[in-house]
Amino acid sequence: QLQLAESGGESVHPGGSLRLSCAASGFTLDYYSVGWFRQAPGKEREGVSCISFTGSMTNYADSLKGRFTVSRNNAKNTVYLQMDNLQPEDTGIYYCAAVPSDYDSCGALWSWGNSYNVWGQGTQVTVSS
Repeated sequence: QLQLAESGGESVHPGGSLRLSCAASGFTLDYYSVGWFRQAPGKEREGVSCISFTGSMTNYADSLKGRFTVSRNNAKNTVYLQMDNLQPEDTGIYYCAAVPSDYDSCGALWSWGNSYNVWGQGTQVTVSS
């Protein structure tokens, strides 16, 4: 069974940092692009970032560039999202999702949830003072 499990979410103060992990089981991520999404209370899910299967290409939501960094360790079958200078508006449930890819690229639709076919259950990130 293909599964993704997010971890690392917790409550932090504004300006703090967190590193989220997305671990795959039941399959290897070697040829999968992996995206990160988040959903704030009362808001629609939005694409945060994506990383291609070798890690050579990454995409970010324009509003997050410079604060979030996506990376992966295929040997550990895990993708990471480093989040720095967190702000209250970053609060939400963070999900990772994966899709097999023919090319080492996330593609133009990387931020569209329907582009992915394996999803994790999410991890809660809360930023408050």
